[in-house]
Amino acid sequence: MEQAKRQELEQKINATIEKVRPYLVADGGDISFVELTNDLVVKVRLLGACGACPFSLQTLKNGVEQAIKKEIPEIKEVISA
Repeated sequence: MEQAKRQELEQKINATIEKVRPYLVADGGDISFVELTNDLVVKVRLLGACGACPFSLQTLKNGVEQAIKKEIPEIKEVISA
């Protein structure tokens, strides 16, 4: 993937993460963007209470992944790093 396209996607990913972050912070957690792979998989790290929560996979898939895919349809998946 060309560098300009990668930077554009990473900016969109970070902007979307900023939209969902308040919901995670409200529950004592947080999230950080780790990497965008060449096959358009986003790696994130759930932090704080979200990192140890038994529902973290649901948060990741039903919250974070859905939000990112809605804003950036070309993203294939969001996984925990």
